[in-house]
Amino acid sequence: MSNVKANKKPAINELQAIIAQLRGVDGCPWDRKQTPASLTPYIIEEAYELVDAIQGGDPDEICEELGDLLLQVVLQAQIAGETGLFNFNDIAQGITDKIIRRHPHVFGEETAIDEEEALQHWERIKADKEGRDIRKRHRASPILHRAMRLQEQAAAYGFDWEEVSQLFEKLDEEIGEVQTALGAGDKTAVTEEVGDLLFMAVNLARFLEIHPEEALELSIEKFQRRFQVMEMMALEKNRPLDGMDVEEMERFWQAAKSLEKRHNRSTES
Repeated sequence: MSNVKANKKPAINELQAIIAQLRGVDGCPWDRKQTPASLTPYIIEEAYELVDAIQGGDPDEICEELGDLLLQVVLQAQIAGETGLFNFNDIAQGITDKIIRRHPHVFGEETAIDEEEALQHWERIKADKEGRDIRKRHRASPILHRAMRLQEQAAAYGFDWEEVSQLFEKLDEEIGEVQTALGAGDKTAVTEEVGDLLFMAVNLARFLEIHPEEALELSIEKFQRRFQVMEMMALEKNRPLDGMDVEEMERFWQAAKSLEKRHNRSTES
């Protein structure tokens, strides 16, 4: 049974009415002052907070963060509607039409036997409508994701690697070019070559069907865990890290790694 009372507006309608009131003449000065551009940092912040909540797995927190992100959509729709550009219904109708259009195996006559074929339909229809313009970049996207999408666009033309061994060879080549630029003392060239190396690392992840953002997030979390263990182990021996040389810190680091591996083995058994 719906939680919405018979005499009460659906929640989305109530939210739209509240935002309209906040933006009205007698509304909130802060809300009235906002523009699509001024709200951009909040959109990014709320998206990342939602990702954190999803990774945390708390349903209540996920629900709350989804609401915060929805607020940004409704605000953008309200601002645009005030000048007749578009409204919330236009947004909902636009995404509805797109979803139907890109799922011909569900809403049309085509078929898809697995998720890979379904994705091929999506990308083909997207390319037919928007074109495969490799110059179309999303500069606000996370940089690793942006690199991966650019590589996917190139691969859609057939400009891709045939086997993973080629990527390993290219990675070795890029490392050598970093070393050459470093030996020449050219900081600009080093920066460029390090960028090429990172770009190839993303390419390897894409080729292996691993999202680079997720892979790097796992590595960051692992480093944080091990460093915290390393700090605790050092404190237990009254050896603060800032009083150690690199060799001693490395010994504590290796001890922290070993402890984590033993813990993982014990939990798996």
